[in-house]
Amino acid sequence: MTLHHLEPGPETTVQVFSRDIPAALTVNPGDTVRVRSLDAWGHRQRQTFPGEVQPQLFADRKGHCLTGPIAVAGAQPGDMLAVTFASLTPDSWGFTNAGRKADELTRLLDVERGVPQWLLWEVDAERGIAINDLGQKVRLGPFLGVVGLPPAAHGEVTTTPPRADSGGNIDCRELTTGSTLYLPVTVPDALLCVGDGHAAQGDGEVGGTAIECGMTSELVLDLVANPPLRSIHAVTPTSRITFGFNADLNLATAEALKAMLTWMESLFGMDRTRALALASTVVDLRITQIANETWGVHAVLDHDAVG
Repeated sequence: MTLHHLEPGPETTVQVFSRDIPAALTVNPGDTVRVRSLDAWGHRQRQTFPGEVQPQLFADRKGHCLTGPIAVAGAQPGDMLAVTFASLTPDSWGFTNAGRKADELTRLLDVERGVPQWLLWEVDAERGIAINDLGQKVRLGPFLGVVGLPPAAHGEVTTTPPRADSGGNIDCRELTTGSTLYLPVTVPDALLCVGDGHAAQGDGEVGGTAIECGMTSELVLDLVANPPLRSIHAVTPTSRITFGFNADLNLATAEALKAMLTWMESLFGMDRTRALALASTVVDLRITQIANETWGVHAVLDHDAVG
């Protein structure tokens, strides 16, 4: 299969989802794309101290700085696009901030509202660690926060909330190297956009940002004829994952769990109520993120959970 390269620039970068944006690259199913993305803010230069203002690719920033769209030839609505993360290499620096938004959450957390605080990170991909300006060290777990397709309707939509129909700002820390994310194709040729690299993040992305960084990703893009689910789901080296997205945490949780029960019914040849009984012993529910206006919840079933 063919290996393609895609670098970020004015003609290959977007900050909204739209089916009306021409493709920056067209590939065939099964091809690999080595795609580089800037950090979510589109910084063109590294910060030299925490919070330093540096030039960004978009002067009028509307959303995440994403590389694409990438067209997958022949993809049609009703197909399932498989995005396999063959490798994920973060850039050598990143940033985290918290307290930017004066909202209800910062009030509940007793955080000074609207007064951001920054951390600046040196990222060592070879050693698998990042060290911030306070000298604190964390383990890396690189992944792309945004992997998504445009909605079926014409026009521009924000990149901020994840969408059940087309993915986007999922922010799931489980989607590391070796994982495959499955997205329902919404428009002809799929028109995949990716970015929002994270060198490390906790479940929830509780401060609103992870270690935000540029990323070089090798993605294998393919079409799947008979997926186990028609909703967004993933297979990682350790587990199967289903997702729920809703402004109501209860509904997001139910969405993720309903999809997992459907998967378990086919996996284990059992009825739905028994699948729920089994899920109660082996399925983990995790809050994916609370930062994006729409709650994310993912249900996790380890591959070795049931013998």
